[in-house]
Amino acid sequence: MASSLCFNPTSLHSLYPIPTQRIFTPIRCGPRDNRGPLVKGRILSTEAIQAIQALKRAQRNSSSTTTNSRLPSLSRLIKCDLLATLRELLRQDQCALALHVLSTVRSEYPPPNLSLYADVVASLARNRLTHEIDGLIGEMEGIECDDEKALLRLIKGVIGAGSKDSTVRICGLMKEDGVASRKSVGRHVVKVLSKGLRRFGEVGLALEVESEFGELSRGNLDNLRI
Repeated sequence: MASSLCFNPTSLHSLYPIPTQRIFTPIRCGPRDNRGPLVKGRILSTEAIQAIQALKRAQRNSSSTTTNSRLPSLSRLIKCDLLATLRELLRQDQCALALHVLSTVRSEYPPPNLSLYADVVASLARNRLTHEIDGLIGEMEGIECDDEKALLRLIKGVIGAGSKDSTVRICGLMKEDGVASRKSVGRHVVKVLSKGLRRFGEVGLALEVESEFGELSRGNLDNLRI
């Protein structure tokens, strides 16, 4: 009787078997190139992601001779989604699609700021699309010098791409819009623009830049010293 009431630890193992430990090997999935995946959240909204996917799908389904007229319209997107779409396409070096988005920005929310042009030119220059740079700069109707850093990036972009026409065009727009009379131009901007013009053989135009914009820069510097 007493032996039947004794505690038998082996009986617990049969009632509650101890699970065996398993080793799992983690599987990591990621993009097949160096670019990051599309990120939903603070960077891209759902609408922006869907717009990018629609543009890429339309580009794949079209022939190489098809123009951008076959690409879907993006006029339904609000400005922040358009800009996010544009910057993501530039990050992926999808220049043709980015130019399509930029045309929508220009028509729906004119005029685009100079920083946006500088970003697009930098991407085009990185992909050696000089002809597209000339077309983009040729369509610009004016230059505001409120953002000097953007102006400097734009000038460096067209010079780095080896585009003489675009460099001369930017110089002409600055003179036509009276940038020097409305806003001071930094000495570094004048130096980079003048050096680029000389590089392209436009010595006379470089001297005009130094005379018109350079004198203003030196005058502002002298006033600061006083």
